[in-house]
Amino acid sequence: MAGPVGSSHVAAMHPGGRPSYGPALALLASLFFMWGFITVINNTLLPHLRSVFDLNYTQTTLIESTWFVGYLVASIPAAKLIERIGYQKALVIGLVIMTIGSAAMILAASLPSYGVTLAALFTVSCGIALLQVAANPYVAVIGPPETAESRLTLVQAFNTTGDVLAIVFGRYLILGRTTAGTSAEGTQLTYAQRMADAQATELPYLIVAIVLAILAVVIARAHLPALGASTQRANAEERRGLSLWKHRNLVLGCFGIFLYVLAEIGVGNLFINFASQPNIANITHEQAAYYLTFVWGGMMVGRFAGAYIMKYIAPEKVLAVFALGALVSALAATFLQGPGAMYALIAVGLFHSIMFPTIFALAIRGLGPLTEEGSGLLIMSIAGGALVFIQGNIADRYGIQWGFIVTALCELYVLFYAVWGCKPTNALPPVEPRPVD
Repeated sequence: MAGPVGSSHVAAMHPGGRPSYGPALALLASLFFMWGFITVINNTLLPHLRSVFDLNYTQTTLIESTWFVGYLVASIPAAKLIERIGYQKALVIGLVIMTIGSAAMILAASLPSYGVTLAALFTVSCGIALLQVAANPYVAVIGPPETAESRLTLVQAFNTTGDVLAIVFGRYLILGRTTAGTSAEGTQLTYAQRMADAQATELPYLIVAIVLAILAVVIARAHLPALGASTQRANAEERRGLSLWKHRNLVLGCFGIFLYVLAEIGVGNLFINFASQPNIANITHEQAAYYLTFVWGGMMVGRFAGAYIMKYIAPEKVLAVFALGALVSALAATFLQGPGAMYALIAVGLFHSIMFPTIFALAIRGLGPLTEEGSGLLIMSIAGGALVFIQGNIADRYGIQWGFIVTALCELYVLFYAVWGCKPTNALPPVEPRPVD
């Protein structure tokens, strides 16, 4: 984080008089970290809830579908809220909503209640959607346009750092403290054991709620630089004659985000159950969570590396190479047996690393005054994760490995987007951002 943020501006100045956005980016990186952390807790939460409520794969993945419906519901209202109250207040409100949802998870664990769990997770996801609509375009346009992809990939690396720590957090505070988490796959639990396991999520979500509340206060007191005219919603006169649908890179980018998120969520949510299968690695859920840290660790390393690589190589070329690697790895996870299949799925995490930030930055390239609206559509496209129940249904019907055919098809589309779909049409000129007075 960037140090004290009370009365001093976060947008400092270089000696030459140019604004320095480094401190602001450092503060925003804490938001990326936190929503990555709270999202990926779900990877350890879902196998836990599957045991507590005795769910099949379809029912388990429907929990995650509810989470991503929050993005679908909240994204457009979030864009309108940002238009009315500004980016900074919207970030604070998003954090407050996430805090409320995390507190509700404590209630859900104490009851325990499947319905309250769904409502609480939906609330948290709505708060994250608001943060995403505000923070992603903010980071993309706060500095020079030519480094937007690299800059967004860099802060997304902190998002993935949160992902990695969330797995460690969930492994020890959720799976490691439950009977189901420390037993072999398929172990039948008594009702008393399942109810005792349910209480394991109270402490983790209490910690999360406290951290979110503190972060809301910090962001509320910070002085963040304002966005320039090119990134503000066009007024009625400026908007006339401009259409989001004329920008091919945006329209196809929305499908890219939709399918990429479906692929990422499917890997993360099913990994623990996948690795625990007797024909794969034959390990406990807690042990599988250890290997899951390498999925998100690969994403973290890949994003830091990708931010550097894209300073020298066109981002669309880097995206194409990573999409091809993800496609091959997903097919290997589908058709191999033994630990090799697990390692192939771990490799998918590395290749996924740059996809979201790169697709996002390529999709808003050339939108000018439509950037905010376009960003709202892209964040709404994160709702693609809601279709993960399809992968769960395939796992129930044909076996968990066959579910990763869905992942492979998603990677194939991202490859298409990198090669052709990301090329801008009807690009509008950018305008330099300005600091606050």
